[in-house]
Amino acid sequence: MNTILLTLIVFITAFAGAAIIHPYLVRFAKTKDIVDNPNTRKLQLRPVPVLGGLAIFFGIVIGLIAANIVADTTPLFVVVGCMMIMTYVGALDDVLDISPIVRLVWQIVTVLILIYIGDFSLNNFHGLWGIEALPQYISTPLTIIAVVGIINALNLLDGADGLFSIFCISVCAIYGAIFLYVGDYPLFTLAVASAGALIPFLLHNAFGIESKMFGGDGGSLQLGVTLSVFVMEVICRPEYGQIATQNNMALVPFVLATLSMPVFDTLRVMTARIARGTSPLIGDKTHLHHLFIDLGISHISTAVLISTLNLMVVGAWYLSNQMDCSAETQLYVVIATSLILNWGIYYGVKLLDRLLPEQMESVRVWKRNHRPSRRLFDFMRKFVDKM
Repeated sequence: MNTILLTLIVFITAFAGAAIIHPYLVRFAKTKDIVDNPNTRKLQLRPVPVLGGLAIFFGIVIGLIAANIVADTTPLFVVVGCMMIMTYVGALDDVLDISPIVRLVWQIVTVLILIYIGDFSLNNFHGLWGIEALPQYISTPLTIIAVVGIINALNLLDGADGLFSIFCISVCAIYGAIFLYVGDYPLFTLAVASAGALIPFLLHNAFGIESKMFGGDGGSLQLGVTLSVFVMEVICRPEYGQIATQNNMALVPFVLATLSMPVFDTLRVMTARIARGTSPLIGDKTHLHHLFIDLGISHISTAVLISTLNLMVVGAWYLSNQMDCSAETQLYVVIATSLILNWGIYYGVKLLDRLLPEQMESVRVWKRNHRPSRRLFDFMRKFVDKM
């Protein structure tokens, strides 16, 4: 198979599909008042359309259809169907603000479809703590809990311009390389299509003024399913286990590393809310991206920084693998690195705020007054709004 031709066809088609439909969705959302309004918990200063998830989904589907010129993408039928369910549920939540219970029920239904129809699951620990294949009565609830957790962690990550899309593009690149290496072309195609469709959304989301649009729950829930499928594919398919065994690669620590920032950020935020005696479902401004923006770091720099921290965790896992560490040690390295780079940074800055309030405020003022030149940023805004 000509992988270069496949990659170009899928990427360009997905990019073009998302880019073409984006302005139409912006106009429709503004006309129908389907917008995210500012409040004390959110970072934007004016209403922003929230149908970006539809643009991403449209681009992905167009890319997968075009891929059939050189590859068979029919094995992705169930996955695309589950992505569509989550896109629809998320878009309804953006428009009608549906109950969290209703949204949770549909997430569980979607996971059950992936398990029993798509044959995806977290059914093997690949030797971690001496555990290999898991019986279905354990793997099914474990898969439901893990995938619902991933979906909602991705949803909570979507709090700064460009963060959700840059993070997802980086993770799609990691898994796309793995799928290409193994010859898993359907999932490789999905990874390429997802990255291609996310790029025009990223440009409008990070730089647009009139064309700015949020992914909304429709986008985050949809990509949560996509990344969860990538994780389950690596865990449950025997060919990945064989390659991992040959190279002493612990798969459970690896997949945790690829999603470390949203997962550990969500765990920290939920734990802190419960410790304060408040509901873990009530939103606040205690995520890592809120901390960086409060320090005076721009949205796009925050997005790059958090995605880089995530890649650093993957790098720590890789180093532990190259040092022939056991599966357990690789897991502990991932957990320790994630805690340091998320919990450590967050509570470290908060501690400095208490101990050195005047100095920290001076840092914030300096950072806000010494941002890089806005010439490129202003050029990108004018360019993107004309797309």
